[in-house]
Amino acid sequence: MQINPTSLKDIAAIISAKYIGNDAHLITGFNEIHRVTNGDVVFVDHPKYYNKALQSAATTIIINKEVDCPEGKALVLHDEPFTAFNQLMLHFQPKEYSLKPISDTAKIGKNVIIMPGCYIGNHVIIGDNCILHPNVVIYDRCEIGNNVIIHAGSVIGSDGFYYKNRKTHFEQFQSCGNVIIHDNVHIGANCTFDKGVTASTIIGKGTVIDNQVHLAHDVVIGENCLFASGNTIAGCSTIGNNVTMWGQVGVSSDVTIGDGAIVQAQSGVAENIPAGKVYFGTPAGDAKHKLREIFATKQLPSLIHKLYEKDK
Repeated sequence: MQINPTSLKDIAAIISAKYIGNDAHLITGFNEIHRVTNGDVVFVDHPKYYNKALQSAATTIIINKEVDCPEGKALVLHDEPFTAFNQLMLHFQPKEYSLKPISDTAKIGKNVIIMPGCYIGNHVIIGDNCILHPNVVIYDRCEIGNNVIIHAGSVIGSDGFYYKNRKTHFEQFQSCGNVIIHDNVHIGANCTFDKGVTASTIIGKGTVIDNQVHLAHDVVIGENCLFASGNTIAGCSTIGNNVTMWGQVGVSSDVTIGDGAIVQAQSGVAENIPAGKVYFGTPAGDAKHKLREIFATKQLPSLIHKLYEKDK
């Protein structure tokens, strides 16, 4: 989430926190660790991840322990960095709710067909020649390109599944990102795409997505991909161009799938997949190797039987 440049002193005052750094040190955005850039604030609340946050592109770190501050950066000291980060995001992007089917702040292009039951939130942008079938929901700040088709019941821009486990409850991360769908994308029925928690969930131009596909927060999909029904892609994963994923594929968080890769049906992808490869199985591996493993496994009963007969 980008903001107007704001000083470190003012940021710390909002959350009543101490800080280490120049009063005039500037903050220009808030991002979670996977998407940080220069000028961003990031939070960290576990020693295991201190170094990752301190050495990231973020130039301001909200942290729950006083540590050496890297040159050119600033630290904001707070007992609960997760909560403090939430407070700052809500300060700079307060929640607003439109009670109209189409918000007055939405911008809709030419020749757009919006069927009954659709909801279009605040500051949504929709390009030309789009079709929204019945009961499509577009949450605040999402951006839809030209010639996009979204079938019935799909939800674009719901909150990311991001919670911190407290002793008495789960504290929700206050998602402030959006979904960006580029030109000529086709989306099937009953799909759900979560907004980025601080940045954007992105679907590249020309990609075709079947029914009942779920994209979690901050997923980036390349151009001209083909996704069959039932795929689920966890947060912060990146899918290259011209990738094919057949039915019921599951992808773990922060995984990268290279350009032109093919993932066969019902595979579970837990690690990165190189470009141009065909993968299959759970955990997914090179399809040829996996098929050999399956063939070998099928031979085990007869091999065991032969060994048993031999030992009699």
